[in-house]
Amino acid sequence: MKWLLMIPVILFAAFAGLFAAGMFLGQGDELPSALIGKAAPVLQVSDIDDLPSMTDDMLRDGEVKIVNFWASWCAPCRVEHPNLMALANEGVPIYGINYKDFDPNARAFLDELENPYVAIGADPSGFHAIDWGVYGVPETFLLDGDGTILLRMANPVTERELANRLRPALDAALAAN
Repeated sequence: MKWLLMIPVILFAAFAGLFAAGMFLGQGDELPSALIGKAAPVLQVSDIDDLPSMTDDMLRDGEVKIVNFWASWCAPCRVEHPNLMALANEGVPIYGINYKDFDPNARAFLDELENPYVAIGADPSGFHAIDWGVYGVPETFLLDGDGTILLRMANPVTERELANRLRPALDAALAAN
């Protein structure tokens, strides 16, 4: 009869163990993307002032590229910006999609920190970001020349992320292109 009193304790310990394993194992804090290996969603973004316009055809122009979702109000976007500038200065084409932002604020952000983007589009409602699986900014995608998504980073492009994830994937994509 005393063992029946232990059943709730055993069940609680089992569930606690499962929850702990789920938190500490697996992919960490980044959700997997269902778009890896698939064509980038069709993109129809609006223009921002006199900045170079972005079109869907640019994503499928035969060139390996980076697509970066960002916003002027996003603190991590400021953190990653020097690394995006470094990639742009190396000649890596980066396309920017300004997410849920006001055009004057986006323009001021780029005027202050410089513009690493070959072309920029605005997604003021966040509607197109949903198609890409974006759930916050910054998010960065690596695309091959056909517009196939090779990598998704749902975090800032820090020096560590650049060295450990983006740079190896970029180098492999460039070698295969």
